[in-house]
Amino acid sequence: MQLPAPRGPVTALLFDGLAGPPRELGPLPAPAGGPAVEDEDLQLALFACYELHYQGFDGVDDRWEWDPSLLAARQVLERRFEGGLAEAVPRPLPAPPTPPARMRRALAELVVAAGEGPSLASFLEKKADLGQFREFVAHRSIYHLKEADPHTWAIPRLRGRAKAALVEIQADEYGGGRLERMHSELFRATMRGLGLDDSYGAYLDRVPATTLAVGNAMSLFGLHRRHRGALLGHLAAFEMTSSLPNRKYGRGLRRLGGDATACRFYDEHVQADAVHEQIAAHDMCGGFAAAHPALAGDVLYGAACALTLDRLFAERVLDRWERGATSLREAGQAVGGR
Repeated sequence: MQLPAPRGPVTALLFDGLAGPPRELGPLPAPAGGPAVEDEDLQLALFACYELHYQGFDGVDDRWEWDPSLLAARQVLERRFEGGLAEAVPRPLPAPPTPPARMRRALAELVVAAGEGPSLASFLEKKADLGQFREFVAHRSIYHLKEADPHTWAIPRLRGRAKAALVEIQADEYGGGRLERMHSELFRATMRGLGLDDSYGAYLDRVPATTLAVGNAMSLFGLHRRHRGALLGHLAAFEMTSSLPNRKYGRGLRRLGGDATACRFYDEHVQADAVHEQIAAHDMCGGFAAAHPALAGDVLYGAACALTLDRLFAERVLDRWERGATSLREAGQAVGGR
């Protein structure tokens, strides 16, 4: 993946530095005003800093990953993002730590409350044209092409029941060790079926801040042990809101002519996540909260962050489509031949 184009003074300074060997970056420019989740410069800068821990960028020295000046700059960006999340996401009241069924119930209540927002899945199922579906897949490619990786950071930070539950979920995400069943590979097949570029990060320059914020929250929670409770809650919310939307995505893609190979990614999630949501809410989050009662509130906060960011993403996409515009950056330019 190539370094994307800068979106403001922060990414201009950061990308200029990353283009050369590791050296002192210097202080970052002052952040722009407005909501952190919608700040294009902030979200792209954070994405780039986090990406150094995943696949990295072509031509960027691997030593930047742990460069002290880059980590210091990332910390400044993270503080603003965490502040923005705290403003956008009310912290739920802590759930009673035991038994695990109480945590599962508290998570379910959050999911039910979030269900009152706009339904992007219903739109894609019944109304979206092929170009809009391609746009949706281009947005989602930022996460799905590294699906499961951010949540895997939690495995060495857990013990006991919660760890066993997370490993069970992640093993399925990685296809049980079979390349052709890895969810990221299934998503590549969906992209190819839609005539999209399935290479890693191909649409990074096209997706807006709200799309990047979805992935950045996972990386933020995953890379900091202090956020391990929030990371588990985030994954649980993902799993608990997956089966029904993916059934709708699959129906929508078939309505638009998608074949079995292109639809398999969504079909797989209908089946797998119906099981995963029980494991995630009861065994993983419930087990973690029982072992760490003081962090039960963090689990619910992470779930609330996932649900809020997904709602903001859906609102933005649907708003653009209702106005007859593209949901991607550079309005008017097509994706995948639309």
